[in-house]
Amino acid sequence: MKNKHNKKRNTAFVFEALSREATVAIIKGDKERKDKVISIVRKHFAGDSLLRKDLECYRSLYENQDLNEKTSQKIIEAVKVAKHLIDPTGLFKQQTEIINDINKDLSPSTFNNFVPNYKSLATIAKMFNTDSPKESVILEAKVIREMCGVIEESQMKSIDSLTYSTFVKKFNEQYDSKLLSEQKELLNRYISSFSNDDLEMKIYLNRELGRLKESLEKAAEVEEIATDPEMTKKTQLVKHRLQKLSNETTLNEATLFTILKTQELVKEIYSGSNS
Repeated sequence: MKNKHNKKRNTAFVFEALSREATVAIIKGDKERKDKVISIVRKHFAGDSLLRKDLECYRSLYENQDLNEKTSQKIIEAVKVAKHLIDPTGLFKQQTEIINDINKDLSPSTFNNFVPNYKSLATIAKMFNTDSPKESVILEAKVIREMCGVIEESQMKSIDSLTYSTFVKKFNEQYDSKLLSEQKELLNRYISSFSNDDLEMKIYLNRELGRLKESLEKAAEVEEIATDPEMTKKTQLVKHRLQKLSNETTLNEATLFTILKTQELVKEIYSGSNS
């Protein structure tokens, strides 16, 4: 059996921790820090880097949820083959390089960022690294349960309670509790787009902009808005802005904030109409 889990050597954890760091920087308007994070992501996760390939192995497992057991097992087998093809010495070297860059350009505290699915990432890492056949079977079973949407009650409790509560309190009180689920998804996809082909980001944006435009069209029929000339005008202006965004080829920070604000506006409109 190999050494216990080391989160700094967990490629997916490092990527998620960087995503959180960039999210906080964006929310705080700290462009310099955001640019540093994006630079690290682009440098280490772009193209055919081993870190990128390793991250894809993790993602194939923790981003696939609500699957049946048979499909989950097939994905795990395919991932194990892909993982086996990654040169461990080369991967260790690239992990060391990104750890050094994070310590130098950001701060070692980046590794203390709270990552909600940390336990799942740790389980996957242990499954990848164990030499014990028995432990391998047990860990695979846990991963399959999660891929099938079965969340164990003790999952998060097994993380050191003091560390967990500190991370949750620090992030949630300042940032996470202020973000809608759709805003979190937008920010995560925005950050991820710097490490891979942004085709997925464009597809997501088209879908999200379409959803927002449709929501605003329906909102215009809500009595509180339909009878308020000023609100009607503002709604039309936002719809016009979203239409212009649909024709833009790149996503910059101004566009990002426009979408974030629109997501918040739509949520407020519908929350108000249902109250």
